[in-house]
Amino acid sequence: MLELEYLVPAQLKELDRIQKMLPKGMGVVVGAITQNKKAKGRPYFNSAVMLEKGKKPIFFHKQLLPTGDVFDEARFIEAGRLEKNIFKFKGKKIFLTICEDIWAWPDQNGRSQYLENPIQKLKASGIDLVLNLSASPYFPGKIETRKELVKKTAKKMKAPMIYCNLVGAQDEIVFDGASFAMSSSGRVLMQSMPFEEELNILDLEKNQGGLQPALESHLEEIRRALVLGIRDFCEKTGMSKVHLGLSGGVDSALVACLAVDALGAARVSGFALPGEFNAPESLELARKLAKNLGIEFEEISIQKSYEALKAQIDDSLKIEKFGLVHENLQARVRGTILMAISNQQNSLLLTTGNKSEYAAGYSTMYGDMCGGLAPIGDLTKKQVYGLCDIYNQSQELIPKLILTRAPSAELRPGQKDQDSLPAYDDLDASVVRLVEQGLPAKSKTDHWLHGVLLRTEFKRWQAPPILKVSKHSFGRGRRWPIAHQAK
Repeated sequence: MLELEYLVPAQLKELDRIQKMLPKGMGVVVGAITQNKKAKGRPYFNSAVMLEKGKKPIFFHKQLLPTGDVFDEARFIEAGRLEKNIFKFKGKKIFLTICEDIWAWPDQNGRSQYLENPIQKLKASGIDLVLNLSASPYFPGKIETRKELVKKTAKKMKAPMIYCNLVGAQDEIVFDGASFAMSSSGRVLMQSMPFEEELNILDLEKNQGGLQPALESHLEEIRRALVLGIRDFCEKTGMSKVHLGLSGGVDSALVACLAVDALGAARVSGFALPGEFNAPESLELARKLAKNLGIEFEEISIQKSYEALKAQIDDSLKIEKFGLVHENLQARVRGTILMAISNQQNSLLLTTGNKSEYAAGYSTMYGDMCGGLAPIGDLTKKQVYGLCDIYNQSQELIPKLILTRAPSAELRPGQKDQDSLPAYDDLDASVVRLVEQGLPAKSKTDHWLHGVLLRTEFKRWQAPPILKVSKHSFGRGRRWPIAHQAK
């Protein structure tokens, strides 16, 4: 967006409007991108602005600029200096940091991604409060990591610290909020709910604030992140409805549950698209799931369209035996119908592929990869089943048979996913090792997946936006080339 030259001036005008609306005596700190008028290089600062009615705004600039994964700040942003980010308000001396500024502390192995930690160079005496304004994306374990960093910063500065994080989603990235405050000794004084907008109050004289309970597991955090991601994607793109193909399988079942959580049943539709290789129970399971969720459900057979296209293709290409062409043709007929529904109903198609299958290239371009958003494209198959178990905790929302029968694309007689893929437990472990952790191939499945990843990157470049809920997902933060020799 910073390529749009009008954006920053328009934002500065909005800051002026906000300042004029403030009650007298109130101070507000807000994040902003501001112009760097002196430098010859990068044109902007990533800033925080202190606003008071009737007073000149005070600007503070971020010093540490991340350039890994989804971050690319150094392209446009000039580095500030933390030693300048100190101001007084109502007699209190406040030190202001922005997101990455507190991330230079060494990890448990003594390593840091930065050559130096600017906070360690600062004098700690006289600081009454440390603030951190963040737009920190979520992945499991991120909340705990932030608290360790805040604890180290608060102890170094010998002052309590408030960590205020963005909540909401932007395209693929989910910001979880979960803002909190900590004493100089590392005790949590205030804790806000993750994945929800919330007003919380910290009383520094009494050293207490509102304390919301933590979520029960990382899986529950992931579930809420995906719900928030779907909801915000639809709100920000103006889509009032979503739909998906219900296959009677576990992936589409989970996406349907997440969509209903995000938008409500009235805004979600499911379509069964049976063909000659679909088991009869697949249609019944899809219908039962739709009934349990209270969503609109319709059956549209692909058979006539498939047979007509098959006959034409077989004749034109002189194909005599059933094969991959015909398997993928079925998926593409389904994709065509689902996209037609998008056009006719102005509805967003949700894609139902998971990360393990995307990694293995086990997906059909212009078929089951059709859609505007891939809610579970960053989930391993194990995580898919784990989230389904959460939805079935209080009642059998997802029919049990969906969770217990062998996964299948149902594109040929007797087909099972495991005919083409390693066991999902092994595949999931390799996806985590190679894709998320960036480690070298070790096991037999690792080596198999490494070769497949190299050969199928072109598919993932053409996938819909994938909601990011891991350290490294397919999508914006992945910088693999498409064209290279796979060895």
